[in-house]
Amino acid sequence: MKILVLNCGSSSVKYKLIDSSTKEVLAEGGVEKIGLDDSFLKFKLPDGTKETIKVSMPDHKEAIRQIAKVLTDPEKGVIKSFDEIEAVGHRVVHGMEYFNKSVLITPEVVERVKECYPVAPLHNPANITGIEAVTELMPSTPQVAVFDTAFHQTMPAKAYMYALPYEMYEKYGVRRYGFHGTSHRYVARRVCEFLGVPYDKQKIITCHIGNGGSITAVKDGKSIDTSMGLTPTEGLMMGTRSGDVDPGALVYLMERLNLDAEGVMKLVNKQSGVLGVSGISNDMRDIENAIAKGDEKARLAMEMYEYRILKYIGAYAAVLEGPDIIVFTGGVGENQTGTREKICRQLEWMGVRFDAEANKVRGEEVEISTPDSKIKVVVIPTDEELMIAQDTAEIVGK
Repeated sequence: MKILVLNCGSSSVKYKLIDSSTKEVLAEGGVEKIGLDDSFLKFKLPDGTKETIKVSMPDHKEAIRQIAKVLTDPEKGVIKSFDEIEAVGHRVVHGMEYFNKSVLITPEVVERVKECYPVAPLHNPANITGIEAVTELMPSTPQVAVFDTAFHQTMPAKAYMYALPYEMYEKYGVRRYGFHGTSHRYVARRVCEFLGVPYDKQKIITCHIGNGGSITAVKDGKSIDTSMGLTPTEGLMMGTRSGDVDPGALVYLMERLNLDAEGVMKLVNKQSGVLGVSGISNDMRDIENAIAKGDEKARLAMEMYEYRILKYIGAYAAVLEGPDIIVFTGGVGENQTGTREKICRQLEWMGVRFDAEANKVRGEEVEISTPDSKIKVVVIPTDEELMIAQDTAEIVGK
């Protein structure tokens, strides 16, 4: 089944056309700067070369129209018409407690996703815009919503509740939901296939670390705790997000800097994290280069970033009463060998035995622990799009 997977942001659309039965990526690309004069579409040609087209795209509908145009182009495309697209799978960021699994999109589902706007104001509206654009362009094509939060709906109340007045949860749904669920679900399953062990009998810590990052404790195939919260700001230190911070510090800064709610959200989501501490960049490659030149703020940012990861692994090791497997994924987890080594070396106390030679690879599936390691440590490149395509094919197939 040919599935078009869409990830719609506020001003961008990423896409992949995937054959769900063979797992082959038939086409991929993305649109950026929707609504601006310099909007463009970049994509891979069938021979693997890349091309960029500058074209006016005032809204998501036109962006998706341009994606479809490229996919069906006689020379550059891979399909002859929209009819070959059998279903469309959408990444939807927040489903609150309404959705604990992927679902076929109906008008009722759309309304529920819209009810989640207050807790995901930057993401869910863009996701809905993409769904509505596909509905208009391909009205007979079934669509499926795959939620970032769904995998974490198995967390027990003791893990997802905040120690706020209970009515905050009852009235406003304020609790921890977690994110990156599609990635955590994919790598947890894939690592078990890779190691040849049963997925429903393992205790796994999945570390999705990159510009955004979260860590999840998975027991017997279910998420039992995760580092992100009501929003993606909680938890690890990230590229531009603060992660865990004393709420009292934020109230203090609101008063000192005369910040409103929007100003605080900008501070903790766009100006903090690695960028905020280093003053250089949110890209860890730039941080590594700065450290090599002796930049102390860059060194501090790296140490803080790695320390937060170590703390959460330690916490979830306790929650799981000893993990069987630790997985690294995401931009940093898949490619930054130094960070993987630093963390693994500090986990030797709980039985991790690190294989420095095996760790020398980037972006590949590899076990980086030795055969005698009590805990298996594995790098698994994530593939959220494949997970979305497989969910979509399964739901539409029914």
